[in-house]
Amino acid sequence: MAFHASMTTLTSLLIASSAAFALALLSAVAGFGGGVLLLPVFTALFGLRFAVPMLTLTQLSSNAGRVWLNRHHLNRRLIGWFALGAVPSALAGGLFLAHAPLAPLKRALGVFLIGVVIWRRLRPAPRKPGDHAFIAVGAASGLGSALLGSVGPLTAPFFLAYGLTRAAYIGTEATAALTMHLTKLAAYGAGDLLTGTVLLYGIVLTPVTLAGAWTGKKIVDRISDRVFVHLVEAGLIIAGVMFLIGL
Repeated sequence: MAFHASMTTLTSLLIASSAAFALALLSAVAGFGGGVLLLPVFTALFGLRFAVPMLTLTQLSSNAGRVWLNRHHLNRRLIGWFALGAVPSALAGGLFLAHAPLAPLKRALGVFLIGVVIWRRLRPAPRKPGDHAFIAVGAASGLGSALLGSVGPLTAPFFLAYGLTRAAYIGTEATAALTMHLTKLAAYGAGDLLTGTVLLYGIVLTPVTLAGAWTGKKIVDRISDRVFVHLVEAGLIIAGVMFLIGL
């Protein structure tokens, strides 16, 4: 029985590691998407309440890797305004996770993401948001990220509309996300969701996540801004559909 349990755990970790590498690579190329796609994998393997804090640990290393690889292109002013809204809302959402009705929120987010791509196609040159608008973006993202594990696609349209692309976009978005993930971990710990098993799995998955981020950075350096934006929009559509169908 113990041998069977150990083999099941090892198999789950191998699947989780493969998914973490592939989706860290995707996040490094598109700037987001890894968390959204990784959440269904972790949920199927470990259950939702276990999956969300575990995903946060995985994203912590993925985003930290993207920050380091793109550190010379960060927009620190935007990061500061984003964090002003994200930190308190991520803390509140993290404490609320154990009792939150997640399904309606995911469907609403799915509609929003698909609508954003349609809006961008109809208005290819949207008005640039002001710096202070990122306080509200951060607040919405912090709450959604704490409840759903990842809402990277929610921030993408605003950073793109601001005019960030490639290294500036990926590095700035990753740093903004890092402020949320650190806050969420504190909240999960306070809510007894950050167990020893979650921490162990997060540590085990860190090396493959960093390897995926490094590989993705090499790909980004070889694509044009136009291709990059198309990749981000395709990711928004995929994420929106996944949220709508309940993945």
